[in-house]
Amino acid sequence: MIPACYFAFAAAFFSSVLGIAVLIRRHLSVAGCCFFAGMTLLGAEAALDGLSVRGGTAGSIAQWQILAQIIGSFLPGVWLCFSLTYSRGNYREFLYKWRFALAAAFLVPVGIALGFRDGLLHVAPPSDTHPGWWLAFTLPGKALNGLMLIANVLILVSIENTFRATVGTMRWRIKFVVLGLAVIFGARIYTRSQALLFSGQDLAITGLDTAALLIGCTFIAIAYLRTGIIEIDVYPSHAVLQSSVTILLAGAYLFIVGVMAQVIAISGGAESFHLHAFVVLLALAALGVLLLSDKFRQGTHQFVSRHFKRPQHDFRKVWTDFTRRTSNVMDKVELCEASARLVSETFNVLAVTIWLFDEEHQRLVFGASTAQAEESAPRGSASSAAYGPMRAALGQHAAPFDLEKTGDEWALPLKELTSSQFRKGGNRLCLPLFVGSQWLGVGILADRVNGVPYTVEEIELLKCLADQLAAGLLNLKLTDELMVAKEIEAFQTMATFFVHDLKNAASSLNLMLRNLPVHFDDPAFRADALRGIGSTVERIQQMIERLSVLRDKLELKPVECDLQELVQETLANLKGMPAVDIVKESTQCPKVLADPEQIRSVLTNLLLNAAEAAGTGARVRISTSQQNGHAVLTVSDNGCGMSADFLKDSLFRPFQTTKKRGLGIGMFQSKMIVEAHHGRIEVESEPGAGTIFHVKLPLNVKGRLSKETGAAPDQP
Repeated sequence: MIPACYFAFAAAFFSSVLGIAVLIRRHLSVAGCCFFAGMTLLGAEAALDGLSVRGGTAGSIAQWQILAQIIGSFLPGVWLCFSLTYSRGNYREFLYKWRFALAAAFLVPVGIALGFRDGLLHVAPPSDTHPGWWLAFTLPGKALNGLMLIANVLILVSIENTFRATVGTMRWRIKFVVLGLAVIFGARIYTRSQALLFSGQDLAITGLDTAALLIGCTFIAIAYLRTGIIEIDVYPSHAVLQSSVTILLAGAYLFIVGVMAQVIAISGGAESFHLHAFVVLLALAALGVLLLSDKFRQGTHQFVSRHFKRPQHDFRKVWTDFTRRTSNVMDKVELCEASARLVSETFNVLAVTIWLFDEEHQRLVFGASTAQAEESAPRGSASSAAYGPMRAALGQHAAPFDLEKTGDEWALPLKELTSSQFRKGGNRLCLPLFVGSQWLGVGILADRVNGVPYTVEEIELLKCLADQLAAGLLNLKLTDELMVAKEIEAFQTMATFFVHDLKNAASSLNLMLRNLPVHFDDPAFRADALRGIGSTVERIQQMIERLSVLRDKLELKPVECDLQELVQETLANLKGMPAVDIVKESTQCPKVLADPEQIRSVLTNLLLNAAEAAGTGARVRISTSQQNGHAVLTVSDNGCGMSADFLKDSLFRPFQTTKKRGLGIGMFQSKMIVEAHHGRIEVESEPGAGTIFHVKLPLNVKGRLSKETGAAPDQP
């Protein structure tokens, strides 16, 4: 039992030293403080386990183990907080999402441990059935072990999620920290499950926790010596449990370790359990190092390719994977991230960085990287004038090329933007991103595992991927430009509609102003002019208030209207129209449910179009009638007429007109208004023979139209 005590004290010392070292070397971050607190608590727990092993009586063992249980109850909250904040750029989101679980992890185990501290466990002396000291847990002790088991699984799941979100150099930096914590908490999952299964455990099994702590601290120390346990900013998915390998393998892990425990018991018994556990954990940890080693994976891949004569890369698989990852991407940054990740995984390149060319400011901007975050990426010192020669030189390279072998001055900015992390990472490779003569950016590959040179096959595959990435970037750029153009077009369309209505109102005022010098002394004319001005101003105000005319579906205010009265009002507003002979013909016609302002707008547009089309000596005929359940408003002229092709393809399309200074909006807008009333416009025209417009409004839509607009049928 003496070696187990030494293991425990060594693990306690090692853990405490690591916690203090990280606290001193790193700035005070949330993850750093949690790491210090967690390692200190693990060290204290290991020291208490060591004292328990040295205790020779049931009373002393129970005393130290109860203290160990109380110290251990603080571990779930501290380490869960660490796992949610370590190397996460968006850790505040996870802290908020997990706030209730964190509160429970801090409060519930501590509450049970302190509230039932004298009744957590009982110690039974060695016997024929149990050759070692047996720790029998009571109901509160079982509950505490169950909570610790759940917390340990969640901690591993969260750490796994962080690790899976990294790639390339970023994964290399945190690999040994993750592996060390996996060993520590993996062993604790086993010991807690054993305590639950047998309602207790042999005192010797605590050696498994201390052995795991010693091995885990060794891995974390390696990480400390390599990178100082540096934190990086990754953004893992929020869907943690659904995609966790830890959850899927937890049952298998417990089963395998349980079988090993039985084998150890048969071969050596509880007295040597801690030594066997140490050897087993060391072997499992070594296997984990191999599985996470980029060099090991590359060597295995090369061995299989060399001896089984397989192609170096499965082009179909790579291309399918690239298409799957980028097909639904609608953002340049996401496209760059997916591409950099794929290249890094396919070619065993730890540092893949993509820079995009900003045409407006003539500079390269950060796109994505597997080695650094955007905030820490270098900005480069090249002036905008330096990118002209760079663009021309890159355009001469039809395939990726070795950046180190390029000594020209234009390549210096590219070398400044990227740097190698490893001395044996090989030469940097440059991937120009061109579509035709258009330069989209550049990709730079550095730190390839073992510095293996690129083969001709790999260069060709990289060129295909670079061309596809460039095409994707160009498509996204053109999509953005198209969206901006559509927004501008929509604004111009709206403005043109509005200008058209204002143009009609201005025409009414212009006719009045022409007659003002001649009839100014006539009081009746002045009164009529004031009424006309007021009416026009009211129309302009209504246009401003009712921009819904420009929407796909008009917002109408229907009331019962007499078409003959609407004709009279419209003609009154157009009084004084020169060189136009207006003939009005009317027959008795029932009232219709319509928006009077909108119908007057249609009638005004038809009359002005007829007058402009007919020119000097124009004759415009306007009439109302009833026909097949419709009230029909007819406007005809003896003007130039329109061709059949124009009637079919252009008359009711916006921005199509036969008038020299027309906007091509009036008929499109008129058609929208009439159709909103469930009516239709029919046209008869021949070149040189004039034009006839029939505006047909249904007489039987009273209930339907009022229901659609939400207005009462007889609402004024």
